[in-house]
Order: sequence, then C-alpha cells, then structure tokens
Amino acid sequence: MNLRPFDLNLRHLRALSAAVEQGTLSAAATRVGLSQPALTQGLSKLEAQLGTRLFERHPGGLTPTSAGAEMAARAATAFRLLAEASRATTNGGRGFSRPEQLMTATQLDAFLRVADAGSFVGGARASGLSQPALHRAARELEQVIGLPLIERRGRGVALTAPGRRFARGIRLAEREIAAGIAELSADPAGTGRITIGAMPLSRALVLPRALSRFTRQAPRVTVEVVEGSWRELVDPLSDGVIDLMIGALRDPPPPGLTQRALFDDRLAVIARAGHPLAGVAAPDRAALAAYPWIVGSPQTPLHAHWRRLFDDHPLPPAPIACGSVMVIRGLLGESDLLTLLSPDQVALEIAAGVLTTIGPPLAGSIRHIGLTTRTDWRPTAMQRRLIALIEEASASL
Repeated sequence: MNLRPFDLNLRHLRALSAAVEQGTLSAAATRVGLSQPALTQGLSKLEAQLGTRLFERHPGGLTPTSAGAEMAARAATAFRLLAEASRATTNGGRGFSRPEQLMTATQLDAFLRVADAGSFVGGARASGLSQPALHRAARELEQVIGLPLIERRGRGVALTAPGRRFARGIRLAEREIAAGIAELSADPAGTGRITIGAMPLSRALVLPRALSRFTRQAPRVTVEVVEGSWRELVDPLSDGVIDLMIGALRDPPPPGLTQRALFDDRLAVIARAGHPLAGVAAPDRAALAAYPWIVGSPQTPLHAHWRRLFDDHPLPPAPIACGSVMVIRGLLGESDLLTLLSPDQVALEIAAGVLTTIGPPLAGSIRHIGLTTRTDWRPTAMQRRLIALIEEASASL
C-alpha cells in the first residue's frame, strides 16, 4: 500500500473516529459538522484509499471492522498529539481556541517539508509543490496558531521555538497515522518503514543479527538505521523522526521516554596489538596513566567510566575526545593511545591481531544496553516483530 499519512483527509479521519464512537452516521455527522451524505462519501473515500472495509453497515447503525477500530484508534491518538502540540504552541498566542480542527493534511505536510529541508526551495523540491503553495500553507498555519512558526535566516529558514514544538506534534501524529496504514496492509509479510537510532555497540553486534533475520521475514518493510551517539539520537526519537533507539541506557531516562534493558556489557582497555602494555597481565593504574587516552565526550557514560578507572590516581592526558569506533580503530593502530571500549565492538580487529585488550575486563565497568522508546509509543506488528528479533539477538550474546 503506497499511501502516505497526509494523503488521507484529516476531516475524513475525524469522521472515522466519530463514527466508531457514536455508532450511527447521523450522530457522527453532527459530531464533526458534516452532512450525512458528506460523511458517507468521506468514509467511502477513506475505505477506497486504505483498501479495506472500515464498517459493517446494518439497520441499527455501524459496527467497525477490526481494521476500522484499529485505524480509528490510531487517528484518535494522532489528533490528540496534534491538539497537545497546538495548545503548547499557542500558549500566549492569538490563534483560534481549537486550531488543530482547522488544519489540513496538505498544510501539515507542507510545513514539515519546509522544516526538514530548511528552505522553501528544498521543501518545494522534496514535495513537488510550488514555493508559493508552501509559503501559503505556512502563513495559513501561522494565522491559525497565532504565532510565527518559521523565520528567515539568510537564504534558508529555521523554525521558531513554537514552530519546533508544533513540528514535533505533527511528526508524532504523522507516525501514528502511518502505523495505522501499515497495520491495515493485506500483505502478510508487512509493509511500511521502521527507523532505528543505533549507538556504536548495537551497530557492531545486535542489529546486524536481528536485521538479517528481519529482512528475510519481512522483505517489503524498509528499515532505516540512523547512526549516532545518544545525544544525537534522543531528540529525533522524542520528535518521532526515529521509532526506537538501541544502545547504552541512561539513568534516569529523560521524561517521556521508556527504557528496556537487553544485556549488560563490560568494558576493557583496548590498544594496538604491539602496545608496550600488551604483554602485562594486569597493569596497575600508574601503568595505564603513563599513556595518552582517547575518551568519549564528558556527557557520556563512557567518559564517566574512564574517570572512575582513575579514581585513586591523577587522570592521564586525553588529547582526543571521540565517539566514532571507526576513527578510534584507526588511531589505536597508529599510536600508543589507549581507550575504553567493549571488546565486542572491535572483535574483528582483535581476531585479526590488529588490536588487543590490555589486562582483564574492568570491574565496575558494566554498561546496560537496551531499547529506548517514547513512553506512549504503540508499535505496529512489524515493529514488534523486529523488537522480538533484537531481543533474541541480545540473548545470544
């Protein structure tokens, strides 16, 4: 089903939710402010777009099919997210009291295209709409909200603070509608798109195992892997740009996010195979402090573990702060630098005799690796299947 979320008419989706709640066309029509013929026509168009029946019609009213109930629930959540984002955005503004009911799917899609592209030119190129159409959509939304959402910066544009809050709500609502479309797919192998934020350890171990199996089971589901550190991925997760994040957990998790532990990982000191400390069975802190280090940025758990390693000793020089395992591998191979990593992250280099562990695994250096999702996230069947495979891959480590 090659159908995008904002290809659906928002008024028709509201009518769907109202029809499920009210149970009759007449009551639903009154609820959404449509005539009964217009409501009937809208629901029929929605069924045609989704390729499935949403209601069983009988003399006493309407009974939603399982597909209708699922799509209505997803739509209701999407409208709640839009309403919450609109209220948060219009706080102090001069817009309408219920702005989310005045917005169209075309306006929301156009706004996101401009926000993602950073310019009206890029938004027009990505959406196929003209620049005047995008300008008009942005102005209409600003009038409804009562606050500026986009500001010009040189040749591009940037979102204002209200614009960023509003964009987050739109993306989350879009994701919810997309999940409903995916759940209604008649393809038993599934359809749709899943976006995963992957931190370094998960990229080396868990995801390759899980994704190799998932692609065989669901070959028509597209999985996009976005690489980054926790700090680089947490906002896209909260914004709905990515669906789930896998990597080292934080204590406590940020508000609005939920963590699920998968396995524990223990760190070790890593260096090139010919390092002067490579033959030392258990180098002490003074020996480790005699060499320069590659460390993570100060906000990361890895940096905290490094500091704890030298609790009873002055910190050694750390001329390089780096979170890229690829860069770290190259640096270690060309110098006497030391670093803290999971041995699994450089297992191939250790097996090839390029890198080695220095001393035994470090006591007290356990990191909890797991999944982070939005607290109110309700995964689709395909997303649940992928999570199950990630859990299986983690259990086999």
